[in-house]
Amino acid sequence: MKNNFRKGFLSIAFAALAFLAAPALANAAAPANAAGNPAPEAGQISLEQQVRHQLVMLPWYSVFDNLEYQVEGSKVTLSGQVVLPILKSSAYDAVRSLRGVEEVDNQIEVLPASPFDSQIRREAYRTIFSMPQLSKYSMGVNPDIHIIVDNGHLTLEGAVLNQTDKDVAGLRANQVPNVFSVTNNLRVQE
Repeated sequence: MKNNFRKGFLSIAFAALAFLAAPALANAAAPANAAGNPAPEAGQISLEQQVRHQLVMLPWYSVFDNLEYQVEGSKVTLSGQVVLPILKSSAYDAVRSLRGVEEVDNQIEVLPASPFDSQIRREAYRTIFSMPQLSKYSMGVNPDIHIIVDNGHLTLEGAVLNQTDKDVAGLRANQVPNVFSVTNNLRVQE
């Protein structure tokens, strides 16, 4: 019985691995991007995908941070906002270590440490993600909606499935107490 369990578990594990690897392999054969970088050969991962992977794998990257990047040839420009200074330097180091990257322009902004902003972050998280319609966006290690708070100003970054979810997230963010302004930069996925 123990052997049957092990075989069943291994079958499920291999199936899950194949399921997770399929999108990466399918995207590897994408055409040249808008920046003019050549299309990767079959089985290779583009530099954009490598940069994205490095950033989302950073251990301190959270729902309260926003990391963005732009790849132009062998130059990568990092931007966004982070709560912890170590995340800015870790993002730089992670991207700089990639093969094919010759220059990294690190324009990531470190948000000021503020108990007032921390309180708004916690309240915004609770207010937005307690809505059943929006709770799906908080799941996983790297949530789809990111909450950026800078000196009492709240910005929503990320992507949602439809315009209604974007609008509801903006309405919920406007209900957070002590917020001076709300900017809804959520993108609707196509």
